Amino acid sequence: MRANNLLSPDYQGEEDARETTLRPQYLKDFQGQDAIKRNLAVFIRAAKEREESLDHVFLSGPPGLGKTTLAGIMANELGVELKVTSAPALDKPKDLAGILTTLSKQAVFFIDEIHRLKPALEEMLYVAMEDYAIDWVIGQGPTARTLRIPIPPFTLIGATTKAGQVAAPLYNRFGISVRINFYEFAEIITIIRRSATILGVTIAEEASDLLARCSRGTPRVANRLLRRMRDFAQVEGDGTVTREVVDRGLARLEIDGYGLESQDREILRVIIQNYGGGPVGAETLAISVGEAIESLEDFYEPYLIQRGFLQRTPRGRVVTESAYRLLGLEPPSRLSGGGAANGAAGGAPETDQQTLFP
Repeated sequence: MRANNLLSPDYQGEEDARETTLRPQYLKDFQGQDAIKRNLAVFIRAAKEREESLDHVFLSGPPGLGKTTLAGIMANELGVELKVTSAPALDKPKDLAGILTTLSKQAVFFIDEIHRLKPALEEMLYVAMEDYAIDWVIGQGPTARTLRIPIPPFTLIGATTKAGQVAAPLYNRFGISVRINFYEFAEIITIIRRSATILGVTIAEEASDLLARCSRGTPRVANRLLRRMRDFAQVEGDGTVTREVVDRGLARLEIDGYGLESQDREILRVIIQNYGGGPVGAETLAISVGEAIESLEDFYEPYLIQRGFLQRTPRGRVVTESAYRLLGLEPPSRLSGGGAANGAAGGAPETDQQTLFP
């Protein structure tokens, strides 16, 4: 049957078309983050009623939580053009000027990883955000002069996983600041079921619950796991994502009941076996596990810390008693006997963990 021919061009085209629709297009379809949605709905409505551009928006939070999706939603709700780029793609002032001068009135301009903007581009943005103009230098030496070029009013949306690395003068020019946090367990279940409906996948209730527990409170991870379980169900089952399919699929992907992948466990194992449980510096740890330090700090560590397996201390990373037990190892007496490390072994308060990950 054609549905089983995973390499056929027709099938791949259908896959791409379906997966691009997983991103919600409007606030009413965006699951979770209710307080953020309520505030944005007010700001967007006010801007539309005044027929003005929305104030500039700063989005921060761990990767995969929906910053890019929210930017698209705001453009759709405003009914304006959306232009998307990332800071590393903007190399010279002319790159930024080329985008700013072609924006339509009240357009949304989204810059991902805005903390990586070069200083010269930041300075150009200062004028653009406040005065809706750019200053361009014409000529060289004594004959050089500055030409101010007006641009249409627009909304800059800057997204970052490292808010602390954004220069204060740039951050202060954003009128709306939004911090996106990890999603609660019930919200992830809703996201999985919505995505399953869009993808045309039948998923059992137990299966969606298990996937939600393994999704690290992150919609991107939830949708990725759902697509992989769909593959297992299609090729090795009857097409329905059941609890059995998810159990087998997670085992094949080496993902445990906490949502930890093999690299998560490797990070904990290296700290224990190579550095006596810590402390160890981030750069040293990144080299030891073969990861970029950005990936270690932005993707792996936040979840390990949230689940209570890892601590950040002034001297470096330290594993907790829970990490030893996760790996089937006996924790040293300095952890099991009490103290600050043991106090952090449980990670976040029990009520928070139960809310996010039962």
